[in-house]
Amino acid sequence: MGFSRNSCTISLDPQPPAQTHVKIDDFRVKFQSLLYKMIWGFAAPRRRRRSSGEDGPEAADSGGKNSEYNKAWLLADSGGGFGGAEEPHSSFRFSLCSEVELESMADTYTSYSSAATVLMVNLDNGFSDSKSAEMKWRRIESLERSISPLAHSLIRFSYSQIRSATGNFSKGRVLGRGALSCVFSGRLGFMRATTVAIKRLDKEDNESSKAFCRELMIASSLHNQHIVPLVGFCIDSEEGLFLVYRYVSGGSLDRFLHGKKRGGALSWSVRYKVAVGIAEAIEYLHNGTERCVVHRDIKPSNILLSSKKMPKLCDFGLASWTPAPSIPFLCTTVKGTFGYLAPEYFQHGKVSDKTDVYAFGVVLLELITGRKPIESKIGLGEQNLVLWAKPLLQQGCLEKLLDQRPKFVEKNFTRINRMVEAAASCIKNDDSTRADMKEILAILRGEEELQRGLISKKKAILAGNSNVIDYFNPQLKRTKSEMKSHFALAMMGVEFEDDTYKPV
Repeated sequence: MGFSRNSCTISLDPQPPAQTHVKIDDFRVKFQSLLYKMIWGFAAPRRRRRSSGEDGPEAADSGGKNSEYNKAWLLADSGGGFGGAEEPHSSFRFSLCSEVELESMADTYTSYSSAATVLMVNLDNGFSDSKSAEMKWRRIESLERSISPLAHSLIRFSYSQIRSATGNFSKGRVLGRGALSCVFSGRLGFMRATTVAIKRLDKEDNESSKAFCRELMIASSLHNQHIVPLVGFCIDSEEGLFLVYRYVSGGSLDRFLHGKKRGGALSWSVRYKVAVGIAEAIEYLHNGTERCVVHRDIKPSNILLSSKKMPKLCDFGLASWTPAPSIPFLCTTVKGTFGYLAPEYFQHGKVSDKTDVYAFGVVLLELITGRKPIESKIGLGEQNLVLWAKPLLQQGCLEKLLDQRPKFVEKNFTRINRMVEAAASCIKNDDSTRADMKEILAILRGEEELQRGLISKKKAILAGNSNVIDYFNPQLKRTKSEMKSHFALAMMGVEFEDDTYKPV
């Protein structure tokens, strides 16, 4: 038997003759009696069971704490307050409300006549609780089926192991927080010798199961030296979902560039090493797996450095599969970090491998300039890193671009130019003209320079001129002497490690 929260009315047309009042009154009494028996028969057994204490002290305590919300009350209004005490009762109105709502209406009901009837029945919510538990188990079963093809390649941890490893999720173990997750450091294995990073997904989020399944399936399929490997997982119906990654001890790139270690801790050689390593990782995601993976959240805080400054890409919470590189798909919800979002993604929800290319270009600019993508405390026109850097890249103004904190040595000249050229190719607004990661990696490795050098040499021989200027680099259309001039300006006031430095 159920009642809608909306009012429902049973109308009986009153008979005008006075002699019919007795019959109508008898009918009203019989109807109320029948209704009372039906509702009492439905609710009474649960009331007796709860009062007898069969559920034990825990159930009684739980019920007491949530009494205002675990009870529903059936309101039966005979309508006497609307028609007067002398009128025969011609209608009944039923509605469901909470005890709190009933108390808020107390003033209204006290103004009713004595003929008004309010019937309160406790409706236990045990059925809804059991149904909620059943739905939760169904989601867990569906999740287990989804990950079963890959689960054998990972270690499955129990919740007690996860809790023990993190010191019962101690605040001191927190490595980082996301919108719907929190990452803890922990120790697992024999003698707790293995340090891991444990990602705990928000168990209250309705999308957590889907996000967990997607991240587990993508991360477990990746095997690259510049990608943090997934070790295992934990599924607990009550406590939630956990992903266990290998721990990287050196901290994030963001911490080195913009955090406490800011101040030139990363040399140009390390910055170049990070640029090439992460480019290799992204190129692997796009072209090195069976299905193209778009990371969608490439930024310094998701780039970890080992103790030897080996870069590793992490956090695949927003990663998605695409049919193939450069084949876009549309997202109804734009997710990511402001400052790294490609124009076509931010404006139109268009996602492809070029989305990662743009974000990597912003990371390159951070490595080159030492600045954050968005800085509100500096002058107008310089707050957005990309908008500020683009004109300087086009004009070749290296002196305004370079971070002045790292010490400079001669061999860094070529590496810095490669990073600048790669950044300019990454941050183009039009994704159709933006380079892909194969091209970007070739620029960073110097393969593009070698190719352009061979082409220039052939053209010089054909033209009979060994001093042909290379016009095949649209980002750096400068002669060798111009490059020396710009470089000299860029290095003004910079401390050199080698006093015998001479521009090449």
